[in-house]
Amino acid sequence: MTLVDRELWTLDPEVCFLNHGSFGACPRAVLEEQSRLRAELEREPVRFMLESLQGRVRGAAEALAAFLGAQGPDLVFVANATYGVNSVLRSLELAPGDELLVTDHEYAASRNALDFVAARAGAKVEVVDLPFPGLTPEAVEAAVLARVTDSTRLFLIDHVTSPTGLVMPLERLVPALRERGVETLVDGAHAPGMLALDLDALGAGYYTGNCHKWLCTPKGSAFLHVRRDLQPGVRPLAISHGAGLSSDTLSKFLLEFDWTGTDDFTPALTVPFALRYLAGLLPGGWDEIRRRNHELVCAGRRVLCEALGVEPPCPESMLGSLASVPLPDDPHPEAPVEPLLRQPAIQADLRARGFQVPVVSWPRRPSRLVRISAQLYNRLEDYERLAATLVELLGAERG
Repeated sequence: MTLVDRELWTLDPEVCFLNHGSFGACPRAVLEEQSRLRAELEREPVRFMLESLQGRVRGAAEALAAFLGAQGPDLVFVANATYGVNSVLRSLELAPGDELLVTDHEYAASRNALDFVAARAGAKVEVVDLPFPGLTPEAVEAAVLARVTDSTRLFLIDHVTSPTGLVMPLERLVPALRERGVETLVDGAHAPGMLALDLDALGAGYYTGNCHKWLCTPKGSAFLHVRRDLQPGVRPLAISHGAGLSSDTLSKFLLEFDWTGTDDFTPALTVPFALRYLAGLLPGGWDEIRRRNHELVCAGRRVLCEALGVEPPCPESMLGSLASVPLPDDPHPEAPVEPLLRQPAIQADLRARGFQVPVVSWPRRPSRLVRISAQLYNRLEDYERLAATLVELLGAERG
């Protein structure tokens, strides 16, 4: 397996970083490109913002769209995938009795947004339970389609589930739902750079994803892709100058989303550089990056499963560069946890031993999962060290 110098990232060398999935990690070279853009902005802010920014944003969007199998005019930049999910959900015109479908693996922030818009409109959120371990693509498809009714308006789904690290079978779900008159909103927070995407071929009504995770761009860079026939109904959360503008070359969708107020646009503007830079780190470019990270996370999961004496909880075909492994139930399920992190006590024990890896109470306490990530700076020995440490900590829990 091709090795990449860890020094290309600024990560703490004293920490075994196995949590790229939470907030990503930006390489030094990409950070330097962002600093160059910021310096240019601050030398002449008015010229940068008013004369060149629109063209630069569209150029970056075109580069990203080509990478994602999409068209530039169908893609806009947003701060993060949560903003993209909210933009779509809060643009929907819902009525009492409408049903919004979601799975029990959905990212908490997106689920909160879904609950909010449903409650405001008097609509109903229907939750599809997907048992884990033991899930397969066929089981996902059957469970979701079984819950569709004549009142179902929208299906919200993670492309790669946050707590469980599963790649959902969108190639099955999106067309089957469209045949039933249901559009899909994909929360693809983890997918860009992890999975090979072809958004035009997928045909989802709405797809939002982060660039700061597996594309390794700065925080604050994400996108929203909306199928062209649905774009007139989607508005940004902040209504700004674009609402009063018209153009012969730019759609209203682009006019409104490309400028929602003064902001730091440099995270999005680094995207073309990051795409080229990461592709140059391995001889096979992005195909090799995706393949390498997938193989590494599968190998890491095998190490953990063997050490913990558990069966792999899903087929390797449902993994990208994330994987979750069940741990024994928390022996202290009533212990207080920090409200935002909601992490079991073993999380602090792992941090104290130099590991940055999430342990989540999923689907609820006392159940626990440990979720590993694989990125170019990771090695198989990282997972071997984690496995040995977990065996030690779990043994201490049992007394």
